[in-house]
Amino acid sequence: MERAIELNGPTITDSQSPYDVAGDVFGLKTLFVNVYFVGEAGVGNPWVLVDAGFMGYASQIKKKAEQLFGAGTKPEAIVLTHGHADHVGTLKSLLNEWDVPVYAHPLELPYLQGVSSYPPPDPAIGGGAMAYMSWIFPIGPSDFGERIQPIPADGVIPELPDWRAIHTPGHSPGHISLFRDRDRTLLAGDAFVTTDQNSGIAVATQREEFHGPPAYFTCDWNEAQKSVQKLNSLNPMAAGTGHGIAVRGLDLELGLNRLAHHFDEMSIPSEGRYVKQPAITDESGIVEMPAPVSFHVARAIGLGMLIGLAAYAFWPSKHD
Repeated sequence: MERAIELNGPTITDSQSPYDVAGDVFGLKTLFVNVYFVGEAGVGNPWVLVDAGFMGYASQIKKKAEQLFGAGTKPEAIVLTHGHADHVGTLKSLLNEWDVPVYAHPLELPYLQGVSSYPPPDPAIGGGAMAYMSWIFPIGPSDFGERIQPIPADGVIPELPDWRAIHTPGHSPGHISLFRDRDRTLLAGDAFVTTDQNSGIAVATQREEFHGPPAYFTCDWNEAQKSVQKLNSLNPMAAGTGHGIAVRGLDLELGLNRLAHHFDEMSIPSEGRYVKQPAITDESGIVEMPAPVSFHVARAIGLGMLIGLAAYAFWPSKHD
């Protein structure tokens, strides 16, 4: 029997996906990154897509949308928490079919309009398969041209009037989170995550644990810490993040509060390119970068992991 779970606002049921955040906020994992569908389920109902997920998942996103809102549906808008490749991987494919506005923070626009690449990832932070392989992740720039619109200065997106965009930089210069005050529902993007995104095993199992933003792409740790503290001060009741399952209630309160108060030891690496000095950016993109840290060992380990995965995939015994 389906059981409703109260959230002092919209309810979810335990028959729903572990990535669903509230009764009108539905999550979908695309490989290892989440997208969210915001809107009351029902044929013809309006909705907004938050982030565009990993490349190759456009058909899954459209299928989920049609399950929720009916055949041929399209969102009122797409909102990007930031423009890293795993969050915009299907955007071009979706925009080929959906003529809708796309919103991002003004400080993200250079990376989404072909002006600047992102600060490169930092495999030298050490620890975990995802970190070791991060040097192969694309950093752009992506160029979606005028399809990308800046989020209004007051943080209110016309197609999401009940929500407000909150600037939560650190992981990227123009990173935003979305918050709905009436029921304290939060979509945090990568400002914090609920799995250890640096670890391949944790990513595969999706075990719940609170972490700061994925370390290998975070270019300003001081701002990242302030962003977590800012989100903790909102006392969210339910949260969906860019990586990991949705959390709510006491688990969220305790986990996020501990992260906010112990961010240094829980999230900031002991070494790495951006640990002591952030990347300096502005509305045109990268201004100044700290000197790179050698990551030949990390690159070798990451390359070895890739070769191992490829060998396993094509091992003859798998086809016997």
